[in-house]
Amino acid sequence: MKFEKHIYSLEETEQLALNLAERLEAQYTVTLEGDLGAGKTTFTQALAKGLGIKRTVNSPTFTIMKQYEGRLPLNHLDVYRLADSDEDLGWDEIFYGDAVTVVEWAHLIEEDLPEERLAITIKRIAEQERLFILEPIGTRYIELCEELMK
Repeated sequence: MKFEKHIYSLEETEQLALNLAERLEAQYTVTLEGDLGAGKTTFTQALAKGLGIKRTVNSPTFTIMKQYEGRLPLNHLDVYRLADSDEDLGWDEIFYGDAVTVVEWAHLIEEDLPEERLAITIKRIAEQERLFILEPIGTRYIELCEELMK
C-alpha cells in the first residue's frame, strides 16, 4: 500500500512534515529516500520544528547522527557514508529508545531497520514540485498515513 501526495511549494512540504510530526510518538521510524536536492533535509527540518525542536537542524552527513531535544527527542541519521559498511551503531538503542528516528539514504542499512516504519520517497518533478510517496510498513504506520492523507 502506498500513498502519493504532490507538493508544489516549500510551504506545502513544511505543512506535510508538521502534520506528520503531530502524529509521531517515541520509537517511530521515518526513512527518507530521494536524489540529492530532493528535499530530505528540508522535510526533516520541518518535522523537527513540528516536534518542538528549537535548534537548527542540518544534515548529519559527516557525523552520521545528530540528536535533538523537543516534545520528543529526534535522532536524525544520514547513513550515506555507511555504504558497504558492517558497522553497528547500536541500532536497537537508536530505533527502540524514547526518540523519533529519521534516516536519510535508509536503503543502505535496510537489514538494520525496524520491521515497521514509514518509508518516504521524495521525487523532484520540477523546481518547486515534488512527489511524496509514503509507504507504511506495519499497522500503526498504515493508520498514520490514512490520518495524514485526510
